[in-house]
Amino acid sequence: MKYIKRAIEDVVDHSAKTFKCVLVTGARQTGKSTLVKHLYSGLKTVSFDDPFIEEQAKQNPEMFMSLNEPPIILDEVQYVPSLFRYIKQSSDSLDAKGLYFLSGSQPFKLMEMVSDSLAGRVAIIELPPLSLREIMKSGFSQPFLPTMEYVRERNKDARKPGNIWKIIHRGGYPELQNPEVDWSMFFSSYVKTYLERDVRELAAVQDLDAFRRFMVACAARTGQMLNYSNIADEVGKDSTTIKSWISILEASGIVYILEPFSNSALKRVIKTPKLYFRDTGLAAYLTRWLTPETLALGAMSGQFFETFVISEILKSYSNRGLDYRYFVSYYRGKDKKVIKKDGKETWEESEIDFIVEQDGVLYPIEIKQNDKVTADMTAAFKILDKIPEKKRGTGAIVCMCSAPGALRENILQIPCWFV
Repeated sequence: MKYIKRAIEDVVDHSAKTFKCVLVTGARQTGKSTLVKHLYSGLKTVSFDDPFIEEQAKQNPEMFMSLNEPPIILDEVQYVPSLFRYIKQSSDSLDAKGLYFLSGSQPFKLMEMVSDSLAGRVAIIELPPLSLREIMKSGFSQPFLPTMEYVRERNKDARKPGNIWKIIHRGGYPELQNPEVDWSMFFSSYVKTYLERDVRELAAVQDLDAFRRFMVACAARTGQMLNYSNIADEVGKDSTTIKSWISILEASGIVYILEPFSNSALKRVIKTPKLYFRDTGLAAYLTRWLTPETLALGAMSGQFFETFVISEILKSYSNRGLDYRYFVSYYRGKDKKVIKKDGKETWEESEIDFIVEQDGVLYPIEIKQNDKVTADMTAAFKILDKIPEKKRGTGAIVCMCSAPGALRENILQIPCWFV
């Protein structure tokens, strides 16, 4: 299969010129090894997926390092944690940059190793599954922001996909972009490998059948508020176990936990996070939506569309090397005051699907799978005006509309493929 150009390539290249080590991490099958080998095709590659090489490195790390001098690519490096201290020693003894190119899944485990051994010496880069921009071969690289400036720039390059639901259903793993690869067989193998390797190594989970049921239960709740007790009842485990298992999914790049927006000016905020699968194809496989058509017309179509849009927004930031976790959130609460006809005051629950904060400005985003939207759908945005130290920026509805446009002076409609 032909290599698909990745939006993050320039970030990796720049990091290699400024750091001694570059770590490319992310979930399984996102293309980490392929990316590094493509960018640095002249370098020797050692993969610890090979049990013999893994054992060599563990039993005699000094000999291994002397036989594999930098610059070098070390793939699936999480399998040899003892090697990190030797990589540190080697890096400290040399003045050059771009000495070690490390790649591997299990992001959380890798972060622990790196923070202990390579702090200050390594650039950490998260590689997500393919974005819609990459699938459509777009060169546009700006992180998403619902402003007129962004829309004008994006308009120069944006192309509408032939069938957006086919892309949502198939997902963003690079191997699946080959139409000859069987969707169901790919994900069957993916889940099996993930359970038998990552899950068992990240935590001593013995009951893999229960963990598989747990993954299905989580996939059925993508785009929803995270209710540990509800999942626990369905899976037959206690809430403490479910919390631990959620952390495994998050640590290995399978799900993203979107935290609620919080500010002292808002008194009635619901503080429960929301759960989103990182890849809609994997979520569709687990919930048994077997075709794009059944997914588009099914009961979960709204959840999947929201999951897809939020995933694309997050990719637009991570592909620029930006850690989005600190400036994205959602709002749900009862801060909207309503006065009834009899003059009585009541508080109505409202929600903002997604909020991006930048330079003290809050950009609210509503996500609708409709092709026709109205400004009335953004009534909850006004709640952000209650926050004295923040300013509300331009808001938008990301939807299935055919073209971008203004619904109101500070409210835009933006097609999902403009993200």
